[in-house]
Amino acid sequence: MATYQQALTTLSQAQHLPLLNQIQRGIEKEGLRCSPQGIISQKAHPKGLGSALTHPSITTDYSEALLEFITPVFGSAHETHAYLNIAHRFAYKHLDGELIWPSSMPCILQGEMSVPIAHYGSSNLGKLKHVYRHGLWHRYGRVMQTISGIHYNFSVPADLWPVLAQLDGVQPDDANPRVMQNYISARYFGLIRNFRRNSWLLMYLFGASPAVCESFLAGRNHKLDRLHQHTLYGPYATSLRMSDLGYQNNAQSSLMVCHNTIERYVTTLGRAVTEPVEAYEAIGVQDEQGHYKQLNTNLLQIENEFYSDIRPKRVARNGEKPLQALAKYGVEYIEVRCTDVNPFLPVGIDVPQMQFMDVFLIWCLLNDSADIDESEYWQIKRNQQATVMEGRRPGLMLERGAASVGLQQWGLELLDSMADLARTMDESAGHTFHTDALNQQRLKLADSSLTPSARVLRALQESGKEFAALTLEQAQQHRKTLSENLGQDVSKQWAQMAANSLDEQAAMEASDTLPFAEYLENYLRRG
Repeated sequence: MATYQQALTTLSQAQHLPLLNQIQRGIEKEGLRCSPQGIISQKAHPKGLGSALTHPSITTDYSEALLEFITPVFGSAHETHAYLNIAHRFAYKHLDGELIWPSSMPCILQGEMSVPIAHYGSSNLGKLKHVYRHGLWHRYGRVMQTISGIHYNFSVPADLWPVLAQLDGVQPDDANPRVMQNYISARYFGLIRNFRRNSWLLMYLFGASPAVCESFLAGRNHKLDRLHQHTLYGPYATSLRMSDLGYQNNAQSSLMVCHNTIERYVTTLGRAVTEPVEAYEAIGVQDEQGHYKQLNTNLLQIENEFYSDIRPKRVARNGEKPLQALAKYGVEYIEVRCTDVNPFLPVGIDVPQMQFMDVFLIWCLLNDSADIDESEYWQIKRNQQATVMEGRRPGLMLERGAASVGLQQWGLELLDSMADLARTMDESAGHTFHTDALNQQRLKLADSSLTPSARVLRALQESGKEFAALTLEQAQQHRKTLSENLGQDVSKQWAQMAANSLDEQAAMEASDTLPFAEYLENYLRRG
C-alpha cells in the first residue's frame, strides 16, 4: 500500500485534486419529542409528519417519541446541514406545542413504561421493526434506548478508487469487477481500523453529554457524582452516551467483531446473529398469549443490534439482510456512530464539525492500517472508555502500543498530521474551511474548557439549574430559531412527501397476505 504522503502528493496533482471536493455525506439525527415541561412525549408520531415506516427523511428510532431525521446524500456539508434544518422546521409545524430535546441524554423519564415503543403499522415489515424493539426492551431496558445521537454517513467518489488502486499496484479487471470491489472494501476496512484506533479524539472534541437527569438512572448502579438535586455528572466526562452507563447485563460486552477483512467481519458478526444465549432463551420469543417478546434468542436479534462506533454499510436490495448485501457487493459507505447531539446547536451539529469529520475520515482512509489483534482491540476499548469518562482530566494518559501518551499530546500530533490534507482539501474546494475547522479543534486540545462537554457543565454550574431545566430552555430557544416559515414550494414538497409515505404504508399493509409468524420464519432463515 502506498504511504500517506504518496497518496496525498498524488491527490494534490491538478488532474486528481477535484476528487477531494466530491466526498459524499449524509446525516441521521435523533431527538426525543417532549412536553413543554420537558417530560418524554406519550403522543403518537404526528400524522402530519407522514409514515415513520416509509418516509425517507422523518422516521422514529427506538421509541415512538424518538424522532429521527435522515438527509439524502449530498456533495457538500452546507447542503447536508441546510436539509437537516428544513426537516426540523417542517417537523415543528406539526409538533402541537411539543419540543425536540436537544441533548443526547434524555429528557425527564417516568420509569421504564413511560418510554413508548415505536409503532409502524400492521404490515409484516412494520411488525418486525416493532418486535425487534420489544426485544431490545427485554434485553437492555426501554430507558437505555432513549439516548440520542448523530450518525454520519460517508463515502468517497467512485473516481478516487482507480487512482488509489494504481498507487497500490492493483490493476482493475473489467472482466472481473470483484477485483475492484474487493479492493474498495479492503480500503474502507483500513479506514475503519484507523478510525477505531483514533475515535477517542472525536469523543473528546465533540462529546457533549457529561451530565444526565437522575430519572435516566433511577434504580440503576452508577458511579456519577451529584451536581444538583436531580442532576448527575462526571466531572471530567465528555460523552456519557458512549459509555456503558446504566447497562446491568450486557451480553455484548465480550463480543469481539473483527474489522481486519470483510470476510472476518461478516463471519464474526454473523456468528453473533446465530448464537443462542441462555439468558435470552429464558425470556422466550412469545408470551403465553402469543405476543412476540423478541425476534429470536440469539446474542443479536439482527445485525443492527451490534453497538459500534462505526459500521461498514451497503444498501441492501431485494429483501437482503445488511450482512448479505455487504458480503455480496462489498462496502459502499461507512456510518460513524459516535457523535453526540450538541445542545448548543439548533440541529445538533454544524458545518465546521462536518468538515472536520471529512478531514478525519479521509486521513483514516489514506494512512496505512495494520490489522487489529486481540490485545489492541481491548486497548482501543480502554482508551475510548477513559476518554468518555475522564477525557478532560488534566494529565490523562492513553495507551499507544506498549507506551503511554497524554491525550492532549497525542491529539495535537494527530491534528498536525492532518494539516497538509486539510490544506489540500481546501485547495480542491477553493476555500479555507477545512483548515479553519482543524484549527478550531486544536484550540480545544490546548484548552479543554472549550469542548462542548465542558461548556455544558459550566452552564449547569453557573446557572445553578438542573440538567432537565437548562436543556429545556435550550430546546425552547432552538424552537424559536427553527420557527421561521418555510417557503411555499418547500412546504408543499414536504407535505407531499408525508402524504406519499402514508399512501405507501397503506399499500404495504393492503398487499401483505403472509401470516407474520411465517414472514418472520422466512426472514430469519435468510442468510
